[in-house]
Amino acid sequence: MTIHIGVVGTGMIGQDHIRRITDVVTGADVVAVADVDFDRAEEVASGINARALPTGHDVINDSLVDAVVVTSWGPTHAEYVLAAIEAGKYVFCEKPLATTAEDCLRIIEAEQAFGRRLVQVGFMRRYDAGYRSMKRVIDGGEIGSPLVMHCAHRNRTVPESYHSEMAVQDTAVHEIDTVRWLLDDEIVSAQVIKPRKTTKRFEHLQDPQIMLFETASGARIDLEVFVNCQYGYDIQCETVGETGVVRLPDPADVWLRSSAQLRTNVLQGWEQRFAAAFDLEFVEWVASMHDGRLAGPSAWDGYAAAVITDATTEALHSGRVVAVTLKDRPAFYGS
Repeated sequence: MTIHIGVVGTGMIGQDHIRRITDVVTGADVVAVADVDFDRAEEVASGINARALPTGHDVINDSLVDAVVVTSWGPTHAEYVLAAIEAGKYVFCEKPLATTAEDCLRIIEAEQAFGRRLVQVGFMRRYDAGYRSMKRVIDGGEIGSPLVMHCAHRNRTVPESYHSEMAVQDTAVHEIDTVRWLLDDEIVSAQVIKPRKTTKRFEHLQDPQIMLFETASGARIDLEVFVNCQYGYDIQCETVGETGVVRLPDPADVWLRSSAQLRTNVLQGWEQRFAAAFDLEFVEWVASMHDGRLAGPSAWDGYAAAVITDATTEALHSGRVVAVTLKDRPAFYGS
């Protein structure tokens, strides 16, 4: 059986997901697309023998569409996810699930009312081989109880449109979800420290930033977000436990010994660093739909990320430690 997928949003990430559904994933194909730029939707559709429909709602309600991928502008996500739930269709939503915690809660309530999970959120780091190995070590008790986690998220550079809040909402959100997943622990407070600014940034931007989090169990996380580091795209994570330390490996590459030097390459973008994770994310999403049981990041994870990023953004502006207050997690989403 082939799952027929409709895609709402045919920008860069939408086209990338269409490519992997078409070229990488088995058991699924894209049959309909929509975008605010209808000409672009038509061009994308023509390349994969799909149909371009006038609106995202037309895609969601199309009788030939079994499941929906939402890669449209962030403020439209809640509208389309809620429409997919109402239509009784599985929906994969790129982060953010919604731009407000209130809209995330609406999605959670609608999904519970439907009676089973339909929503998966695009936190692709959970599908990265290095992070999965780290989780197996932590869950297996090989380093004892986690005490401290050190993280870094570095980009070579960002455009002038990037502002200080985006360091939290668009960049650190990946680590926020990953930390919750790795430690199986909720973040309960956030703080942002502003170091000396790099000269390699636009004047309006606070860069770098150091974000400090505490979990319910008392573990502490420090996260360096440095989006104009100049040298490449560099993701680091180290977890210190009571009896050992586990560190995320760097991407595999050759080491060159030449001219009295030992050197290797540094990746320049997230597209290369997490390409395999994106692919596996969709392979497993489609497989879970065939099985009738979603297992990836849930609407609850999307809600938790929204609340934590809101608190961290407040901490950025206030300079204070800000408490993170989540609703009680419904049994519907597990323990």
